[in-house]
Amino acid sequence: MEKKEFAYSGFIMNGILMLVLVILMFIGSLAAIVYSGISIDDAVTLGNSPAEWVCAIVLSILALILSIIFMCGFFQVEPGEAQVLMFFGRYRGTFTDAGFYWANPFITAKKLSLRARNLDADPIKVNDKAGNPVMIGLVLVWKLKDTYKAMFEVDTQTMAAARVGANQVGAPGAAVIMNALQNFVSIQADAALRQVAGQYAYDNEEDEDAITLRDGSDEINKELEAKISERLDMAGIDVIEARINYLAYAPEIAAVMLRRQQATAIIAAREKIVEGAVSMVKMALDKLNDEKVVELNDERKAAMVSNLLVVLCGDDNAQPVVNAGN
Repeated sequence: MEKKEFAYSGFIMNGILMLVLVILMFIGSLAAIVYSGISIDDAVTLGNSPAEWVCAIVLSILALILSIIFMCGFFQVEPGEAQVLMFFGRYRGTFTDAGFYWANPFITAKKLSLRARNLDADPIKVNDKAGNPVMIGLVLVWKLKDTYKAMFEVDTQTMAAARVGANQVGAPGAAVIMNALQNFVSIQADAALRQVAGQYAYDNEEDEDAITLRDGSDEINKELEAKISERLDMAGIDVIEARINYLAYAPEIAAVMLRRQQATAIIAAREKIVEGAVSMVKMALDKLNDEKVVELNDERKAAMVSNLLVVLCGDDNAQPVVNAGN
């Protein structure tokens, strides 16, 4: 897509120097008006024609008005800020050099921030791929990269005016415009998060290789960042980082899912216990057989295996019964 933003190339003057000239012009025009008024009175008293002094007063008044108009041409740019300059509704360029400047007073300047901003979205309820309701939240770091798109491709100024209310006098300030953009970013990030979360399950016990919301953080964060960047490109916004910072089951199913997870953990633990117990029983039988400690028939081996498995796999400590013989 063609980049429509460009740097302002019109006349720009140092603000301090122009301020001194405007002040001198203002004071000089006032002094000329006062002096011309006194001279007119003297000319009338002496019976001379005051025409030349009337012209001088008119010119001095025009100079005074002009100096007041020139006062409207000053603007300031801080590091990390940009001024979008427009001349009677026409975009003339973006100015980003930090400092105090003077330009055509009929140019309208809109200040925008190019600094990084942070969005910590509140968790929202979405349905994962399996249809389970989950609570998911994200943190987003973004910054403005294209001032033309931010001002003219998205209705930023109308959104900003709506936020401050109809009773506000004058155009919305930079903070209001950036807050309107922040609201736009929040809505689009919410939509992208819902889209990405709906493509994956919270967890998947049947397929351990499947990407899930709980385990596939890197892949999902990359996809989430790509989706948000795609949505925010129309507003000239660059996504620096986007990642999920909160993930949990919705309250209505949290207790059930917790019991399921506990059951899964218990089954996995039992499998490990049984696997270890069988290995220990086999080792015990082999050891007894190799060292000729005792000769066991199949019936006694079965009884021994049963007893060892009960001892090794039981939750409670076994109470031994000592056989003293017949």
